[in-house]
Amino acid sequence: MKKKYLDFKTRLCYGIGNLGYGSMGQTVSSFIMFFGTSVLGISGFLVGLTIAITSLWDGLSDPLVGFLSDRTKSKFFGRRLGHMLFATFALAINNILLWLCPFSNNNALAVLWILVFLLLQETFNTFFATPYSALCIDIAPDYNDQTKAQGVKTVFSILGMILPSLLMCILMPAGSDQFSQKGYVYIAIVNSAIVLVCGLITVFGCIKRVRSMPHYDEGLKEEKEKSEKKKSSKLKTILAGYVETFKKRDFRIVMLGYSVCLIAMVFISSVGMHLFTFCYHFSSTQISILMTCLFGGAILSQLIWVNVVKKYDKKQTLIFALSVILFGIAMVSITFLFRLYCSANFIFYFVAPSLFVCGIGAGALYSLPHSMYADVVTMEQYKTGENNAGRYTGYYTFTYNFSNSIALLFIGILLDLVKFDSSQPVQALSVQAGLGKIVFFGSAIALSCAIFIFSKYSIKRADVLKVQIKANENPEKKLAKQANNLVKK
Repeated sequence: MKKKYLDFKTRLCYGIGNLGYGSMGQTVSSFIMFFGTSVLGISGFLVGLTIAITSLWDGLSDPLVGFLSDRTKSKFFGRRLGHMLFATFALAINNILLWLCPFSNNNALAVLWILVFLLLQETFNTFFATPYSALCIDIAPDYNDQTKAQGVKTVFSILGMILPSLLMCILMPAGSDQFSQKGYVYIAIVNSAIVLVCGLITVFGCIKRVRSMPHYDEGLKEEKEKSEKKKSSKLKTILAGYVETFKKRDFRIVMLGYSVCLIAMVFISSVGMHLFTFCYHFSSTQISILMTCLFGGAILSQLIWVNVVKKYDKKQTLIFALSVILFGIAMVSITFLFRLYCSANFIFYFVAPSLFVCGIGAGALYSLPHSMYADVVTMEQYKTGENNAGRYTGYYTFTYNFSNSIALLFIGILLDLVKFDSSQPVQALSVQAGLGKIVFFGSAIALSCAIFIFSKYSIKRADVLKVQIKANENPEKKLAKQANNLVKK
């Protein structure tokens, strides 16, 4: 059977779904800690605990939704699109309610409000994100198509991450800046509109491709029958399936490596607003420009990483990219040491290019781990003859969400330990030093651990290409030649 390669239009429709989802997710991850502590006046521990609980629930729900998605049968929407359509509307509504907390003078009710709507937010996130990630594996089983689809998805994801910074600059009321609740509500309304439009484009733009795609394991009927006979007497629970998956070397490496990378990003995003507001004394406009530099570097670096991956395996490319992020963080930490001796405007011009360097490295982080995990899933699909992309994606997201929940709780505790006081417009020097240590040391340690973990990854491009050749009755001659050349090298 001749392969049907993924066309650009479908890649575009698929990738744009990450624009709204990425913008909304980045708004929550970047602003919710600051919003809770500095706008609503809740203690760092309570905000951290609330976010940790909801993040943990997000992780627990991922395998459940992935399992459900794999077993969904719809003639119109296929396995994934129906769940994504439901989540698109639910997210658009819930996202606005989250920031409309009316209890700014009552910490207990404010915490309860944030907890309830964050739990709903994470639930709807899961119903969109887990099927969405698995959908890429379904519609782009080819190795090169996977990389292209992930690249388009990454560009829209990073654009979505830039949007909150731009919206902050445009929609925050003059004079009150980042301490005004109305500004966050305005941003939420725009985000919800973007989520709705982009989600609908993805769902209905990918329907035709979903209907035309045969199962990836169609050419593996014999292996599938053997697998079903072996497993017919064993009904494994989702938890047992996760434990079994985690025991597999490359599954474990990518899940842990990416989780640790995201912990580094949590330190930067969750405490970054505190750092730039209370230590550098930047305005909301300056902060939005800095975030644009960070994510702008990530976008511009996509072409760099795509070309590097053509010459080197994904593991080496990702390790180099993480090293670039470490270098950028070191540059920012130097500006932190000199901030007391120079004006905020002067320091700003050194922080901006440093964050741009971090963004260049982060560009690979937003796409390569997902692509590597897709390769692992592809290898497993070939061995078992079963399409469990949704379940595996659920395990993947559960791992990094669980890690994030622990990191967020830890960050909330650290904010209280350094004696951060949201009621004080100017924090003591000891508090500022504490905020700097949380961001710089926390992210640097996490990235170093991630480099070590990813160094153990074993799958190479040639391995995946060989599997795809065997999995198709009539593989393309060009693909076979490419695999043979790689094997010889």
